[in-house]
Amino acid sequence: DLLDQPIEKPLFVFGLPRTGTTLAINLLASDPARRSFLRWESHDPVPPARPEELHAGPRWQKMDEQTKVALQYMPQIAAIHFEEADSPTECQFLMTPSFCSQVYESQADIPGYREWFLHKADYLPAFRFHKRYLQMLQANTGGRWTLKNPWHPLYLPALKEVYPDAQLVMTHRDPADVLGSIGSLIENVRKIYSDDVDLETIGQQFVETFQIMIERQDAFRAQHGQDAIYDVQYADVMKDPIGQVRGIYDHFGEPFTAEAEAAMHAYMDANPKGKHGKHEYSLERYGLSREGVHKTFGDYIERYGIPVKTAT
Repeated sequence: DLLDQPIEKPLFVFGLPRTGTTLAINLLASDPARRSFLRWESHDPVPPARPEELHAGPRWQKMDEQTKVALQYMPQIAAIHFEEADSPTECQFLMTPSFCSQVYESQADIPGYREWFLHKADYLPAFRFHKRYLQMLQANTGGRWTLKNPWHPLYLPALKEVYPDAQLVMTHRDPADVLGSIGSLIENVRKIYSDDVDLETIGQQFVETFQIMIERQDAFRAQHGQDAIYDVQYADVMKDPIGQVRGIYDHFGEPFTAEAEAAMHAYMDANPKGKHGKHEYSLERYGLSREGVHKTFGDYIERYGIPVKTAT
């Protein structure tokens, strides 16, 4: 029975969005001993893939074709957030059937849904579904589940209840850079669905969302201990990505094999910085200022020792 199959010590990478989670998960997923949730699986998961189907086959090809078509219409997305058909993708796409997913707010400004999602939703059933989904996906494939979703700080207690032995990693970056970058991403996604996108609303909404995320992960640490989550700085990931991933392995007592390291170097060689263009964005475009953001998130910046850039 699939639902009797265990999911042992899954590793979750999260943090405010645009903080290096994508690079981290791609490096971790390069390890042949690990299993990640692939982009094409978020659209066409049944039947569960066999090992030879994870990175080839008709479902992979269909997603690859969809990706190419999407980039023809929105080429700027590639520089903002690029995923191959078989790239590791985010748990939020796995959670959409439960409606507890940031996907919907990314697509549109829906105040009623936002209020429910952030303040009233029961996240536990969503994570029970999350586990069933993974149990189904792993039917024919092995490997330690290694997952990513920037929004997991919103629902860490539910995650921990369903996955009590989960390994948790949080990335940190200057919130001013985070807000400018996420503003650009959300603006471009919402413009797919609407001709009337309020940029200042995006800025205000995500300041509030990030405050809630930080408060909730702080509360989780207060209950489970500061070291319940392993912290990684975006600046360090950019300077030494494989070294920072090795630190994750060391922290959790996992073997960092020569095979894993070689695969990570191969990924970095194949994906140099700027491969898909440079992401240009402006914090002020969303009604925010670097000084104001640093003031709002000052406690968070100080508590986690986050390097920040001052206004010029």
